Amino acid sequence: MSSRSTNLTRRDFLQLSGVALSALALPSVLRAQDHSEPLRATLSALANPIFTIPTDFTGLSYEAAQLANPAFFAASNKALVQLFRELSPSGVLRIGGGTSEYTSYSDAAPAEPPPFEVFGPDTDKTNKKGTVTTARALENLRGFLDATGWSCLYGLNLGQGTKENAVNEAAAAHRILGPRLAALQIGNEPDSFRNRFRPASYTPEDFVSEWRTFREAIAAKVPDAKFAGPDISNKLPYITAFADEAMKHKDVVMLTGHYYAMGPAGRPDATIANLLSDEPKSTTMKWSGVATIQDAMKKTGLPYRISEGNSCWNGGQHGVSDTFASALWCADAVLRFASDGFSGVCLHGGGNGIYSPIVGAPSTGISRRPEYLGMQFAQRFAGATLMQVKLECEDNRVRAYAARAAKHATGLQHLALINKSDRAVEISLPRGVLAGKPWQSEKLSAPAIDATSGTTLAWAGKVSHKQTVLQLEPYTALHLARD
Repeated sequence: MSSRSTNLTRRDFLQLSGVALSALALPSVLRAQDHSEPLRATLSALANPIFTIPTDFTGLSYEAAQLANPAFFAASNKALVQLFRELSPSGVLRIGGGTSEYTSYSDAAPAEPPPFEVFGPDTDKTNKKGTVTTARALENLRGFLDATGWSCLYGLNLGQGTKENAVNEAAAAHRILGPRLAALQIGNEPDSFRNRFRPASYTPEDFVSEWRTFREAIAAKVPDAKFAGPDISNKLPYITAFADEAMKHKDVVMLTGHYYAMGPAGRPDATIANLLSDEPKSTTMKWSGVATIQDAMKKTGLPYRISEGNSCWNGGQHGVSDTFASALWCADAVLRFASDGFSGVCLHGGGNGIYSPIVGAPSTGISRRPEYLGMQFAQRFAGATLMQVKLECEDNRVRAYAARAAKHATGLQHLALINKSDRAVEISLPRGVLAGKPWQSEKLSAPAIDATSGTTLAWAGKVSHKQTVLQLEPYTALHLARD
């Protein structure tokens, strides 16, 4: 990444990911060092604002098949409501995933008991028997969204669904979810349709043509409908093609796509060390590809949300995705996406999936995985304006982010220091950067980087405004804040 000066256009957000500027022109492979000595790092705070993080930045993604059990996303599922509220007072719940291409809609009440209690990435992903979403499920979903304060990004079946079914489902979702419906998505990962739902010759233009037909039919029935897309897996030409089409329609309000750091699960390089590296191998979207997304954002004037993503696709990697490493990765990755100007991140999960931030079922209990706390760490920045900072360190796994709390405030109100390395680090701060009111600190930590329990995000004491050096232990993240 680059630390060059900027005019703060969206195209330049990639270079200004310099809020995590430890990646600046540093070698990706570290030299052999004496690990008994701490790493030395120097933080330089600059005055340029980068991006104001939306208050609904935090999000979660669930499979459409989960709606086959109307009792899951319901106000009566109080444990889940509470965990959503603790995560964010105004997040985004995305409903979609691979099962959305096997799901149909019916206005009729369910005729049989739910086929399962929970459904997640730990379950047969394709669910080829298909499930039915009913009006009752949408009514309960509305109650859940009202109880949590969240909105919904709702996916429709393009891969195998009919236009008529999509129109009926869109009309029901619009009517029942009301103001809680952020936008409709038509299709899940259309860039993966080839040789599955479409011939090998399927192109981005073919997708756009299909999408246009579905959108026109939905808009004719629901004139006030809003749309998002293309919800791609990783093939960026689909973003470019969709952006060109989106400019023709005022009802397109968001660009969306997916991101997984590694995958598939089971690969030899699906390891903690790879996950915590500057750019994991087999990532579904390299950081260099962010520029294409930013071009689409600039061209359309639309925000971009990662509508689905996590540490390792195909359900997650045992011993990696369910450990503290996922929390540390999440804290950094989410803030890094914010520094690129993205409007939000929805981490995928559900059921008892290995990478799921929230796991369990109402009958057995619902609980948090370590990654949930990584999301909470990043959520501290919601509503704040990220500032350009530079962190010079020989290890690019040491990252820094800074923000001010309000658009016209002076000075910093948030500072995050993330150490994904196995060495302690001493970070020298610019003189006066902590001046003013006392700072409170909280630490994201665990007994070990591969711990599956014991992760905490806890108060770590006050930090003096006179302090010019901060100590950061291996595999920890520190958040400093003041009023």
